[in-house]
Amino acid sequence: MLNIALFGPPGAGKGTQSEFLIKKYNLFYISTGDLLREEIANKTKLGLEAKSIIASGGLVSDEIIVQIIEKTITDNPDSNGFLFDGFPRTYIQAYILEGLMLKLNTSLNCLISINVNEEVSVSRLLNRGITSGRSDDNETVIRNRLKEYNDKTLPVLQFYKDKGVFFEVNGVKSIESVNLEIIDIINHELSKKLLNIVLFGYPGSGRGSQGKALAKAYGLEYVATGEMLDQEIKDKTGTGKRILDLYENGQLVPDEIVVHLIEKKLSSSKGVKGFIFKGFPRTLVQSYILDGLLKKHGSTISKIIEIEVPTLELIKRLDERSKTGNCMPYDTSTARIVQRLQEHESKTVPVIEKYNQLHGVSKIDGLGNFEEVFKRISFEIENGFKNLR
Repeated sequence: MLNIALFGPPGAGKGTQSEFLIKKYNLFYISTGDLLREEIANKTKLGLEAKSIIASGGLVSDEIIVQIIEKTITDNPDSNGFLFDGFPRTYIQAYILEGLMLKLNTSLNCLISINVNEEVSVSRLLNRGITSGRSDDNETVIRNRLKEYNDKTLPVLQFYKDKGVFFEVNGVKSIESVNLEIIDIINHELSKKLLNIVLFGYPGSGRGSQGKALAKAYGLEYVATGEMLDQEIKDKTGTGKRILDLYENGQLVPDEIVVHLIEKKLSSSKGVKGFIFKGFPRTLVQSYILDGLLKKHGSTISKIIEIEVPTLELIKRLDERSKTGNCMPYDTSTARIVQRLQEHESKTVPVIEKYNQLHGVSKIDGLGNFEEVFKRISFEIENGFKNLR
C-alpha cells in the first residue's frame, strides 16, 4: 500500500499534482474538507454531528475527523493506497494519523512538501481570483491563510523529518518538472518496499505448488510453516525434537515455535525482494502475530490472495492425493479430509474476512490446470502492482 501526504501552502499546486498522482498510482484522495461535506450531504451520523458543530460556529473535532478518515480507508480496500491532501494539519493530527496507520497495519510512506515562497503564492492566488471570481482570493485573506499555514504546518513537517519520511520539491518550477521530482521520490520509496504475499485457500486448492512457483517467478522467499517444521525435525535440532514429541503425542505445535521459526526466516533472508506465506496465518491470533513480525522488520503485507475451489472438487483432489507419495496426514480418510476442511472454515476463514475488511482479498478461480491458475494469480499480482513500479 502506498500512502502519501501532500503538503504545500495555498497556491503551491497541490490540486494539480494530486490529480496526476491519484491516476498514476491508483490512490484514493483524502481531503478532510471534501469528506466532511460528503458526510453532511449524506446525513450520516458523523455528518449530522459535524453539521451541528459548524452551525454553532465551532470547529469539527479531531475525534470526528479521524473516524471519517478511518471509515474512508476501510471502505476502499481496492485502492493501492491513499493520498492525504493537507492532513495532518497540526502536530496532534500527525500523532493521530500515525496511530490510525498502525491500527490499519500500514504506514505513511512519505510526506512531500511543495515549496513556494509567500510572494509566489500571493501572485498565483490573486491571478486565480481574477479568473475564478473567488471572493476569498484577495491579498489580505491570502496572507492570513499563508500565516496560518506556516504557524500550524512547521511542527508537522518536523514530525515527519524526525521520522525520515519528509521530502521537499521546488514548486516554482514548471508543473511537469515538479511532477517528475515527486515521481522520483515516490519510486525511490517504493524500491525499499518488500513484496509480501499471503496465499490462502482450502487444503487441496493448490497453495503449495502455486506458492513455490510464484516465489520463483517473483524472486520471493517461500515461507511454509509445515516445511519449516519438517526441516527442523530432519536437522535434528532442539526445536525439531520438541516438534517430533508433539507430533508423536498427537498435539499441535504451539505458536511460540512457529513464530520463532518465521522470525528467524525473516531475519536471515537478506537482500530478498519479499516473502510469500503459505499456511500462515491460520488463525486470527496468528494474523496479528504476522502483522507484528512484518512491522518489526519495517514491512507490511502487500497482497492477499485466496484460491477458490468448490468443496466437492477439494475432496476429490485430496482423495486422489491420498493414493500418491504426496499424501498428507489428513488425506488418509474421507472423515479426516472433511475434518480438515471444517477446521479451515472455522479458524482460517475469519482471518480472510479480517484481511478483506482491512486490505481487500483477491479471489482467484482455482479450477483448471496448474498453468491456467498460475496465470490468473500472476495477472492479479501484476495488475495490482504495475502502477507501483
